[in-house]
Amino acid sequence: MVGDGEGGSSSGSRTASGDSDVVRRERFSGGPAREFLSSLAADERIFDADLAVDRAHVVMLAERGIVANDEAGDILTALDIVEVAGHDDLPNGEDVHAAIETAVIEEIGPVGGKMHTARSRNDEVATCIRYRLREDLLDAVEATVTLREALLDVAAEHTETVMPGFTHLQPAQPTTVAHWCCSYAQALARDTARLLDAYERVNRSPLGAAAFAGTTFDVDRERVAALLGFDGVLENAMDASATRDFLVESVSALATLSTTLSGLAEDLVVFANKGYVALSDDYSSTSSIMPQKVNPDTLELVRATAGDASAGLNGLLTTLKGLPRAYNRDLQRATPHAWEAVDAVTHATDVAAGAVATADWPEEVLEDAASEGFSTATGVADLLAAGGLPFRTAHEIVAKASESGADYDAVAAAAEEVLDDPLSTYASREAVEAALDPVENVASRDSLGGPAPEAVAAHVERAGTELAEDAAALEARREALATANAALREEVNGYA
Repeated sequence: MVGDGEGGSSSGSRTASGDSDVVRRERFSGGPAREFLSSLAADERIFDADLAVDRAHVVMLAERGIVANDEAGDILTALDIVEVAGHDDLPNGEDVHAAIETAVIEEIGPVGGKMHTARSRNDEVATCIRYRLREDLLDAVEATVTLREALLDVAAEHTETVMPGFTHLQPAQPTTVAHWCCSYAQALARDTARLLDAYERVNRSPLGAAAFAGTTFDVDRERVAALLGFDGVLENAMDASATRDFLVESVSALATLSTTLSGLAEDLVVFANKGYVALSDDYSSTSSIMPQKVNPDTLELVRATAGDASAGLNGLLTTLKGLPRAYNRDLQRATPHAWEAVDAVTHATDVAAGAVATADWPEEVLEDAASEGFSTATGVADLLAAGGLPFRTAHEIVAKASESGADYDAVAAAAEEVLDDPLSTYASREAVEAALDPVENVASRDSLGGPAPEAVAAHVERAGTELAEDAAALEARREALATANAALREEVNGYA
């Protein structure tokens, strides 16, 4: 009886527990998990990419005799219908790839399922990401080209406009607006190169890798790659479907670009504060309470973009760290970091270009400021060293002169004190006064890469040639993609 009683009690407990289990299962079944897994909304960005990948794959399947020509025609026609309807009209699905396939099947019946023959969503999504990202990278390259052009235009106009130069935000040496512009144009040239390098590795096709171990079907991976405008395939199927190092490389290049932009923006914010540059109203705003203020808001946001990009890179690296081969669902969370970074940085680059192109540089204000803080001191020390003094002795003389003034008399008195010789032993009054003048001081630094007008003008010319080469490289890549897209459309029209 004791056993029966315990059994009865146990049975009652199971009933209550069973009811609770049912409630819990009903509460947590379906919806939350499906919503958490779904990337359909975010996949709108690769909707067109997926359609292109589907079309190229189906054309290849027909060419290889894996699906019949009429079946390929029905599938390709259905894909055109799906494209016209748009992403928002897709049926519910786990992602855009499954939703498009479902829409095709709803349009033409089960034969639509043949579209997925000899591939997996693993290689499909990797291909779609690369297909879209390469366009985004070219947009970023174009933005850097535009900013470099704006900087070089300003430089060509201001080769003789002297301005203060700084180290540690302290007056250091006079330079020119052109020299400052060229410093950023040169850095941006490297940013352009990094983006173009990343593009080369993005523009490789994973399609045909299937889940990670290839396929038993006699597919032609090179043909699909050519139809999609890729420069080739990623041969190893496991690496092809699993790797996202192309995202890391791309976001790293974007983060580096954003760091360049942040420095440029910071300089312009500081210059605006000191009255060295006047930003256009289109790139400034007024205070909501203080009517006299003009705030460099757009440049402050450009400066902040570096935080977005570096955070995206860190998020991407953290997501990818330690993932085993081959495919893991973590990768679904990796890609948005790239989209957010490329959008933010490209937009910031465009804004920076506009701010530079429309800014005014007050030449008289800049020249007056160029000699502040005895910024011509190094030129005087160089002059004395050229006259035969050890540079350290010349440095001592000019440092002592700076305690009492930044003129010839102060330098002459310091030389007498340090050397017991007149200053004229090492440099004429005329030469010293020229070195003390910001304009002459700048003109004397005509070595390669220096700020002298002739040196900067030569640099602007060389940088312009490099810029034209990068613009041509950009156009060639755009034309190659357009040619491939037209060729794919022609092949599709042969079936649909």
